[in-house]
Amino acid sequence: MLSSLLSRTPGTVLAGHRDTFGGFVAARRVDLLLLLVALVWGSSYLAAKTLTETVGVTVILSLRFLITTVALVALWLFWNRRRASRRETVVGAVLGCTQAAVLILETHGIAGTSATNAGLVISLVIVFTPVTESIAFRVPLPRMVLIAGIVAVVGVCLLVSGDGFVAPTLGDMLVLAAALVRAVHVTAVSVLTRGRGFSALMLTLIQSAVCALIYTLADYRGVLHAVRYFDTGEWVGVLYLGLACSVFAFLVQTWAIQRTSASRASLLMGTEPIWAVLIGLSIGQETLDVLGIIGAVLIITGTYLGLRAEARHRTPHVPVPVYP
Repeated sequence: MLSSLLSRTPGTVLAGHRDTFGGFVAARRVDLLLLLVALVWGSSYLAAKTLTETVGVTVILSLRFLITTVALVALWLFWNRRRASRRETVVGAVLGCTQAAVLILETHGIAGTSATNAGLVISLVIVFTPVTESIAFRVPLPRMVLIAGIVAVVGVCLLVSGDGFVAPTLGDMLVLAAALVRAVHVTAVSVLTRGRGFSALMLTLIQSAVCALIYTLADYRGVLHAVRYFDTGEWVGVLYLGLACSVFAFLVQTWAIQRTSASRASLLMGTEPIWAVLIGLSIGQETLDVLGIIGAVLIITGTYLGLRAEARHRTPHVPVPVYP
């Protein structure tokens, strides 16, 4: 044994470590990419907050998805130019409507409630998604997944707590509706696309075009005014929302959900508040009290427990295909 250890040169040791790390990344690439999506979405709050101070929510969403659609069309032209099938187009349009509903409800809801309430209510998607997936696939809901989701929700409540939980307002109800629709949307992506070989690019393009059309028709005059008078900083914010938070994030989300369960994807993307706080602490120069630290620990714990429980209880009746 000693001779074999001595015979291993530093180069072979380093190569072994690289192989191990590479194997870990390859095995967990879906999880890592979904975590990256959560990070990007967590970073979007600073850009969105700045933009909403000068322009309406619908205008921001319109410009965001117009940019997203143009970028995805460019990718489609330079990639494979494969035309969507009729079924693919219908599925993409349906998912585009649900995605548009999520964002408009969530954005208007957050604007009409406290940060504590919004952070707590929107995080209920972590609990809602396993329930909607269980109903959609007619499989029993693992108890630990539900417990893990509740732990994560309590963590988010502590993470964003400040003024205390007050009586529900219209904003609270809109955020609650957004959480419900988001759970339905994530589950719908899984139900409608799994095993059908749909293109993630094409589905994302259709969804983005539908969102852009809905938001632009809702306030086309405001969109034209913004295009004419936006300054450099505002365009940078909109481009970030359109390219990073939409093109990259939605492509990865659609691609990853076809390779895992909606519950697992929701739990991973449910770490978004953690990234939002970390970015706020580092870039926004915000502070985090003891309750916030406890909340972050609970979110990480709940996500980890949920992932383990979901992996153990993944049913063979819901296959997870892997496409090249």
